[in-house]
Amino acid sequence: MKNRPRGGLGRGLGALIPTGPAPAAVADAADPIADGMEGASAVAAPPAVHVAVAAPSVPELSPVPGARFAEIPVDAIVPNPKQPRQVFDEDALEELKTSIREVGFLQPIVVRQLDDEKYELVMGERRWRAAQAVGRENIPAIVRDTRDDAMLRDALLENIHRANLNPLEEAAAYQQLLEEFGATHEELARRIGRSRPQISNTIRLLNLPAQVQRRVAAGVLSAGHARALLSLDEPEAQEQLALRIVAEGLSVRATEEIVALALSDGTSKKESAKRRPKPHAPALTDLADRLSDRFDTRVKVDIGRSKGKITIEFATVDDLERIVGIIGVGEEGEPEA
Repeated sequence: MKNRPRGGLGRGLGALIPTGPAPAAVADAADPIADGMEGASAVAAPPAVHVAVAAPSVPELSPVPGARFAEIPVDAIVPNPKQPRQVFDEDALEELKTSIREVGFLQPIVVRQLDDEKYELVMGERRWRAAQAVGRENIPAIVRDTRDDAMLRDALLENIHRANLNPLEEAAAYQQLLEEFGATHEELARRIGRSRPQISNTIRLLNLPAQVQRRVAAGVLSAGHARALLSLDEPEAQEQLALRIVAEGLSVRATEEIVALALSDGTSKKESAKRRPKPHAPALTDLADRLSDRFDTRVKVDIGRSKGKITIEFATVDDLERIVGIIGVGEEGEPEA
């Protein structure tokens, strides 16, 4: 019976947790010459030749204390009676069900084993409910045997940069560490050797339409292509350009130029539709660039006839709090001393 290869989706943080102990080293064979010395009259046999075959180098993950990854039956899971959330947004649940049908599970749930057959939810009740609704029999899960969240989080942070994750699984792992294990953008950046804007941009890949996410997960579109697509506001435009990238084999640079042309064309159409064209100040672009460098995120500066606006983008609540801290606004809304 052929083993069907498993797809790239559905691993998330599960790819960071070894499923079992590392295989023990194979003991060396007995020395044939020493064996031959048992009988003096025996004819000495030629020594056996041992050919050592080097095993392929695979990045070895550190074991996560008190946790393992497993695919467990959906109906073997019971909800946590201490779950603080009692009301679940139906629209968000529908979106999650659609994502599971189209893409699969990017983030495993976290459970605690009660006995041989039952597990209690620790994190991920929305994903578990959505899996029930779409008729999934199994769900990827981190089975946690310890109550020490900090230990589990630190072990996952140590493993994340050594696991061979695709860009979407990497984004899902970041998001889960941020939301469920209390990690911060700064901590992730420091522990895995990446910049804070790079982590924020990777997390934004989860905002792409499901069809585009599937191409990114399959390796048809690179992370660079996906980041360029995020500049387009409409999901339909993102899907159309993704199809064009695959059909024409466009490079990331060519994709960025197409997106820039599309954005400038859309801006020119909006301006031409207005009776009074928006005045253009050459210094605005330089100001927007300086603000972008200051806040480590994209900043747009627009000015009209009578008023203007500054738009500062952020990826998560932690990112927003970081930006507010840079601006210097205190908790009560007053400027900090």
